[in-house]
Amino acid sequence: MPTTAEQLRSYRGPAILSYGFRPFFLLGAIWSALVVAIWLPMLSGSISLPIAFSPLEWHVHELLYGYLPAIAAGFLLTAVPNWTGRLPVTGMPLLALLLVWIAGRLAVLISARIGAPAAAAIDVLFLASLACVIGREIIRGSNRQNLKVLALVALLLVGNVVFHLEAMQPHGGPGYGMRIGIATAVLLITVIGGRIVPSFTRNWLVRCGPGTLPAPFGRLDVIAVAAGVVSLAVWTAFPTRLVTAALALAGALMHALRLARWAGHRTIGEPLVLVLHVAYAFVPVGFLLVALSITLPALMMPSGALHAWTAGAIGLMTLAVMTRASLGHTGHPLTATVPVQLIYLAALLAAVTRIIAAFDVARMPLLQASAAGWVAAFAGFAVVYWPLLARPRSAG
Repeated sequence: MPTTAEQLRSYRGPAILSYGFRPFFLLGAIWSALVVAIWLPMLSGSISLPIAFSPLEWHVHELLYGYLPAIAAGFLLTAVPNWTGRLPVTGMPLLALLLVWIAGRLAVLISARIGAPAAAAIDVLFLASLACVIGREIIRGSNRQNLKVLALVALLLVGNVVFHLEAMQPHGGPGYGMRIGIATAVLLITVIGGRIVPSFTRNWLVRCGPGTLPAPFGRLDVIAVAAGVVSLAVWTAFPTRLVTAALALAGALMHALRLARWAGHRTIGEPLVLVLHVAYAFVPVGFLLVALSITLPALMMPSGALHAWTAGAIGLMTLAVMTRASLGHTGHPLTATVPVQLIYLAALLAAVTRIIAAFDVARMPLLQASAAGWVAAFAGFAVVYWPLLARPRSAG
């Protein structure tokens, strides 16, 4: 039986299909930039697309259930072989999965012509296929402790189905489907981020000499994740209740304490590590803003909390993982070059300006600045990382 490394060395197909992160990170980033680039023109009526969704529904759906699943697929198809010791999905099977994702994006894009039910059926097929692939690898690899990741992928699939069903209603709109997607994404960050942030931080700090290291996984981590699960579940069902605000405050406190134990203050010298801490910081910020939007609705719109989680936690964390994994798996040094640092700054600008816009201060200029920052970050990733992702490892 060949090892994973031997299997990769013997692969003779296109380099971009040699590992899951390559096509999904690249096309996911391109799609993310395109979706936001045409979002404001769609909202103003300057651009019209044959979609069955409203412009707001399409914007939300394509970032939550288009972009995010692509990046999750790239990460999981790369990580699961390391977890299970099984061979990675490469070549034609990987291409088939990629084509299913592309078909979903096209189906939603022309959903007004083919019909919303047909578009929904095509779109949800990707997450269903990904769940089957990941589930098979985890079970056959006797790696059942990672079934919780599979459960989150399944929850994302449920959210997508609910989103489509809501959008088909005469007076539908982003509701439970949107909140299920956001809550699942935040849980993915707290579960997977809870592994990689302290782990990568420890690996880097050990080389820097004596000093504080991230605390090992312990009871506080369990309490923080549990508090997040309860808070997000209640928020999904009852987004405006006072009990939700109280639970959100508890979630903010616990995740802030969790983050403080990971020695992020010592990572300023390496932006590739620092960005992981900044991205995770948007998790407790999101919880805090949920509480604020419920208790002081005249001060801040709920979109501030939503974008702390989406533009902040999801946007920055996915970019942090994409940039690091792409460097590591293509044989490049694990350090953030100037272009990579600019990508991080653009994404941070997008998140901060979008949150401030929720306070109804210079709303339209800030929305435009946020969109520009997002497009610059993800288009920048595609430009900078295209050569790494499209060429064989030995060429980099």
